[in-house]
Amino acid sequence: MGANRPNPVYNYSMEILDNLTTGLEAGTATSSGVALPPTVRVTTLPNGLRVATDTMPSVESATVGIWTNCGARHETESENGVAHLLEHMLFKGTERRSAQAIAEEIEAVGGQMNAYTARENTAYYARVLKEDVALAVDIVADLLQHSVFDEAELGRERSVVLQEIGQANDTPDDIIFDHFQGAAFPGQPMGRPVLGTPETVANMSRSALTGYLTTHYVPSELVLTAAGAVDHDRLVDQALKQFDRLPSAKPPASSPIAYGGGDFRVEQDLEQLHFLIGFQGAAIGDADYYAQSVLSTVLGGGMSSRLFQEVREKRGLVYAIYSFASAYQDGGVFGVYAGTGASEIAELVPVVCDELQKVIHHVDEAELARARAQIRAGLLMSMESTMSRAEQLGQHLLLFGRAIPTREIIEKIDQVDVAAVQKAAAKLFSSRPTIAAMGPLGNLEAYDLTVRRFS
Repeated sequence: MGANRPNPVYNYSMEILDNLTTGLEAGTATSSGVALPPTVRVTTLPNGLRVATDTMPSVESATVGIWTNCGARHETESENGVAHLLEHMLFKGTERRSAQAIAEEIEAVGGQMNAYTARENTAYYARVLKEDVALAVDIVADLLQHSVFDEAELGRERSVVLQEIGQANDTPDDIIFDHFQGAAFPGQPMGRPVLGTPETVANMSRSALTGYLTTHYVPSELVLTAAGAVDHDRLVDQALKQFDRLPSAKPPASSPIAYGGGDFRVEQDLEQLHFLIGFQGAAIGDADYYAQSVLSTVLGGGMSSRLFQEVREKRGLVYAIYSFASAYQDGGVFGVYAGTGASEIAELVPVVCDELQKVIHHVDEAELARARAQIRAGLLMSMESTMSRAEQLGQHLLLFGRAIPTREIIEKIDQVDVAAVQKAAAKLFSSRPTIAAMGPLGNLEAYDLTVRRFS
């Protein structure tokens, strides 16, 4: 349920609206004059909970879930991991259902239920046939408002999460991303692991979980979304009746994130060296966000990308190499991951640094068009999934206060030209690098030498 690897970056619009118009019909313009996608309806309940649907008439199923505007960055140091442990505990029994009953009820209709915790949000969702949407909503509402947090269950779930942390620590190509995040954002919530630490999880109390729930799971920070074979009016009626016990507190503001950059490396007896290099990236609403997304695809977004062709195909220095752009509400990080051998790392680092700097000075139209096509196709293909559409709808409303039409996102992608990509690259690679490495480090150059390559 937790993950260390960066999630694919959503292609969000750069416009952020202050308020959401209540009860918007399909195609209705918002207060800014921008119309909703034609399949989307949004209603804000009296308690502040937003209910949003994206209708897909050709499907027989739906994804229904709650998306929350809180995650690992909204924790104190002593409660690191509370958001993730809370996610686990909400499945461990309510006033009406035992943990077993929760699983049996959803699976009795052939449904699937899951959840995840990320750095800025948490989600609880179910995929069901259209006739079982009401059941999915009932279970999700029950989890969020009526969980009992039984002490015996809490003890067992602490053990489960401790095993999950142990598994992550035993998976170097996974845990390296936590170390990278910590070096990029030192001494702040954004740099701490989503899963927490063995010490914080082992000592997590029931009151810490209930306190986090009542502080952060408030209507203004939640969106109930459904995509697929759904009826908006029925969903609103059900939400009015069932989401009636949400806490009303105003959540505290999270502290701004501050990219620092730095170096983490640990010698381990591994077959491969896992290497990450990164830089200060764009926030989701930044002007060069889309250019950064296209840049990431040009550099390491597929088999035709520069890094894959130069590093893997031509030189044979790695088995895996790719770039990523993790954008957050008020900051971000851009990175490159490579898994390589102990002897190859000496050649790998200067080659990667050289490829990153080349893009500042030259991007050809063909590779730019290819990168835009990859992003565009990925976005359009995701629109065939009820899960993707429910998630995007929830994320859009939490971040921007509105659902963003696919055509608007594609227009933003298509507007990215060579100059925009080169400008984004120049800005990125002028920041202090972040290095994270695990494995046989004997041939890995010193951090200061890598820094000088970008001076």
